[in-house]
Amino acid sequence: MKTLFIIIFSLLSCSLLRAQTSALAAYIEEGMHNNLVLKQKNISLDKAMLALQAAKSMYQPSVALQATYSTASGGRNILLPLGDLMNPVYTTLNQLTNSQNFPQLENESINFLPKNYYDARVRTTVPIINTDIGYNKRINEQQVTLQEFEVQTYERELIKNIKSAYFNFLNAHQAVKIYESALKLAEESKRVNERLLESGKGLPAYVLRANSEIEQVRAQVTQAEQQQINARLYFNALLNRHGETAIDTVYNADDALGKAAVLLQSAPDIQSREELKSLQEVIAINENVIKMNKKFSIPKISGFLDLGSQAEQMRFNNQSRYLMVGLQFDLPIYTGNRNRIKIKQSQLELADATFNRAHVQQQLEVSSQIAKNNLVAAWQNYQSSLKQLESAASYQRLIEKGYKVGTNTYIETIDARNQLTTAQLSSLVNKYNVLLAAAELERETATYPLKN
Repeated sequence: MKTLFIIIFSLLSCSLLRAQTSALAAYIEEGMHNNLVLKQKNISLDKAMLALQAAKSMYQPSVALQATYSTASGGRNILLPLGDLMNPVYTTLNQLTNSQNFPQLENESINFLPKNYYDARVRTTVPIINTDIGYNKRINEQQVTLQEFEVQTYERELIKNIKSAYFNFLNAHQAVKIYESALKLAEESKRVNERLLESGKGLPAYVLRANSEIEQVRAQVTQAEQQQINARLYFNALLNRHGETAIDTVYNADDALGKAAVLLQSAPDIQSREELKSLQEVIAINENVIKMNKKFSIPKISGFLDLGSQAEQMRFNNQSRYLMVGLQFDLPIYTGNRNRIKIKQSQLELADATFNRAHVQQQLEVSSQIAKNNLVAAWQNYQSSLKQLESAASYQRLIEKGYKVGTNTYIETIDARNQLTTAQLSSLVNKYNVLLAAAELERETATYPLKN
C-alpha cells in the first residue's frame, strides 16, 4: 500500500507540474495565432511566396490573343496602268483570232490604306536565353527566406513580451495577496489593542495608530489591484483578447527559476539570431544582383509562334489564315554606361550590407552580454532578498510575542510588520526580476524553440 501511495502521489505531482508549466506555453501559442501584428507579418510572407511563384512562371510559355481592326479612306494611291499596257495586245489578239476572247481592261488605282481590315492572331512566346529570369527566381527565393526570418524575429519578440507581461501580472497578483495579508495583520493588531484598552492595559493612541495603519494598507491594496488590472489589460492585448478575460495564475515559478539558474552557467551565443541570418541573406541577394547586372552583355533570345487570320471585309478563308514562326534577338550595344553604373551601385549596396551585418553583430554581442549580466545581478538580488525575508519573518514573530507579554512596544510591532511586508514584496519582485531577465537573455540568444 505504501508503494502504491508513492506511485499515485508521483503521478499526481507530475500531472500538476505539467499543468503548471503548460499555462504559459498555451498563452504563447495563443498569442502566436491571434496577435494582430504577427498576422500582418504572415501576410507579407504570403505576398513574397506569390512573388516567387510569379518569378517561376516566367520560364513557362505565354499565350495571348491579339487582334487589330482598321479602316481608312484617302491617302496615297498606286496607279497600275493595266489597260494601257494590255489593251493593245488584247485588240491584236482579237483581230488575229477573229473573236472577243480578250476583253478590254481598265486602269487600276490601289490605295495604300486598307479598308475594313482585321488581323487576329494567337501568339505564343517562350524564352530561350534570358539570364535575368534565373536570377530573379533566386532573388525571390531569398526574399521569401528573408520574410520568414522577419516573421521569426517578431515571433521571438512576441514571446518575450508575453512572458514579461505574464510575469508582471503574476507579480501584481501576488503583491495584492501580500498587502491583503498585511491588512489582516493590521486589523488583528487593532483588535488586540482594543481588547487591551478595554481591560485597562492599552492606550487610546495605539488604537488610533492601528486605524491609521489599516487605512494606509488599504490604499496600498487598492494601488496593487489597479496595477494588476493594468497588467491584465496589456497581457490580453498581446493575445488579442478582451481586456477583462481571466488569466490563469497557476505557474511553477520554481521550475522557471531552475531553468534561469542553468542559463547562468552558459555563455551567451547570438549565432541563432534571425537578425543576423536576415542580414546574411541580404548580402546574398546583393551578390546575386551584381551577378545579374554583369550578365547584361549576354543576348536575350525568345521564340514566338503566331496562328492567325488577316483580310479585308472580315473574310475568313484559306487565303486569310496564316502561320508564322520566328525568333527575337536582343543585344544591347550602347546604353550610355547605364549597365556599368548599375553594377557599381550594386557593389556599393553589397558593401553597405556587409558593414551593416558586422555592426549589428557587434551590437547584439553587447546586448546579449548585458542581458547575461542583468540575469546574474537579478539572481544575486533574489538570493539576498530571500535571506532578508527569512530574517524579517523571524524578527516579526519575536516582536509580536514580546508585545503580547509587554516587553516590546506597539511601535516596534508596526516596524516589524512593515519590514516583513517590505521583505515579502522585495522577494516577490526580485523573483520575477529573475524570470524577466531570463526571458530577456532567452530573447537575446534566440534559444526559445519556434514551431516551423
